Amino acid sequence: MIINKTSIPDLLIIQPNINNDDRGYFFESYKYSDFKSNNLPTSFLQQNQSKSKKGILRGLHYQLQYGQDKLVWVSQGEVMDVAVDIRKDSPTFGHYESLILNDENHYRFYIPKGFAHGYYVLSEIAIFQYMCTEIYHSEDEYGLIWDDPDVNINWPNGEKLVSDKDRKLPYLKQIETKKLPVYK
Repeated sequence: MIINKTSIPDLLIIQPNINNDDRGYFFESYKYSDFKSNNLPTSFLQQNQSKSKKGILRGLHYQLQYGQDKLVWVSQGEVMDVAVDIRKDSPTFGHYESLILNDENHYRFYIPKGFAHGYYVLSEIAIFQYMCTEIYHSEDEYGLIWDDPDVNINWPNGEKLVSDKDRKLPYLKQIETKKLPVYK
């Protein structure tokens, strides 16, 4: 696997080694020893999958007391994936990184605790998967509004289908910084 750093420390793009032939392809989607040797989490406690149609925008979500490192990817279709640094005292606080995840590049996006995460579906259908280092706790769910002008995410053109819950999320400047994770 190839690990690429992003403009924000700790966010990583992981490219698996893909073996293609006339039958299709094969790759190791996760290998404990590769993650361990690169000082990445190896103790994932929960794996999730969602199926969404074109135009769905999910997020931007995070947990505080039960923060989750996430390894995310798309097994069918294509999404624009986004992580926003919400770690107080971070030199990149309020900055975001985005990339296209799809069933052709097979990239994995490693998102550590301290980031709000979301994605926008670009294909007709997308199956999105992620592994988490902590189980989900509904009482610890928080979020950041997807169109916060201070974060200024460059979302692609097109209709944005956002849940009622996500439409009511606060702006970054409305979130009490004492409740945000600390940059280490």
